[in-house]
Amino acid sequence: MKVIAFYFPQFHPIPENDMWWGDGFTDWTKVKAAVPQYKGHQQPEVPYQKNYYSLLNEEVQVQQAKLGEKYGVDGFCYYHYWFEGKLLLEKPMENMLKNKKIRMPFCISWANETWARTWDGQEDNILIRQNYDEGRAAWKRHFDYLLPFFRDERYIRHDGKPMFLIYKPQFITECAQMIDYWKKLAIEAGFPGLYVGYQHHTAFNFDMEKCGFDFGVEFEPFYTVREFKKEIEKPIDKVCYAIRQPDWLKRKLMEKIFRKPVIFDYDLVWKRILNRMPEKENIMPGAFPAWDNTPRRGNHANIFRGASPEKFKKYYAQRVERAQKIYHADYLFINAWNEWAEGAHLEPDEVNGFGYLEAINLE
Repeated sequence: MKVIAFYFPQFHPIPENDMWWGDGFTDWTKVKAAVPQYKGHQQPEVPYQKNYYSLLNEEVQVQQAKLGEKYGVDGFCYYHYWFEGKLLLEKPMENMLKNKKIRMPFCISWANETWARTWDGQEDNILIRQNYDEGRAAWKRHFDYLLPFFRDERYIRHDGKPMFLIYKPQFITECAQMIDYWKKLAIEAGFPGLYVGYQHHTAFNFDMEKCGFDFGVEFEPFYTVREFKKEIEKPIDKVCYAIRQPDWLKRKLMEKIFRKPVIFDYDLVWKRILNRMPEKENIMPGAFPAWDNTPRRGNHANIFRGASPEKFKKYYAQRVERAQKIYHADYLFINAWNEWAEGAHLEPDEVNGFGYLEAINLE
């Protein structure tokens, strides 16, 4: 089984972010500005030895790859931002392709959301919008951009097929037609096909195989939190510390009106993860070291309180065992390598050191 960590590229300035958020903006800007939301809340998080790196420095990616390999990461899944031919944050992935000193295997996930100032893809205050009514000519342009990555010897392939993920396929009107066309283009390019997955993020129901997907990912922690939303009028077993007797309405009131963060019990969420059976075949399990998106959301944050490398090591070992014995999975996806503004990172920090990396090194 291969362990793949999602990789976030917004650690270098781009003209668009300069225009939208101010000169020199990167995710470090948000990380540094975070403030505690309650007594004892650990914010801001500081990278180990204050390493606020730039991903335009090729040596940074070389060292990240070496660090991941050392502790048991088998590949990075790079987020890719494509807006009908317009690329954003593409340089780290393109630089990696050129730099053969970066030995880490990789695959790509198309983060196919509209960008808005709310950071969560809502349809207000749009910065750049996705257009899903593109047609074959646009689909081919997108595939042709991806093809040099697919051909790279480091690219992760399943039975010879390049692995490609789509973050939120429910937004794409003709998703099945697009995937079918891409699989044909992959065969024409000399591959036996394309191995296409989706990140199981939001609640939606669709026929995975009918839409052309080969697998899904339990994208944690919100794949599991999604299940709580099915219990709208039932207690949620004290999932939220912030509300004594939580239900969906009270949570939304806290989040939208009283502007308090929603605080989840890290241990309870992991208990739910480890007790759940896969919904269907060809679902790849996920894991998360921690989550606290205070840098992005402030007092609207979702915080999973109680996380620690020691707990994660215990839960992760159980997750790996279940991935092999129950899921019979070829891959396990970790959220994430470096999502610093969401408090989900394997990379070392000043408080925990290399603890989360050491937790996944089960040898």
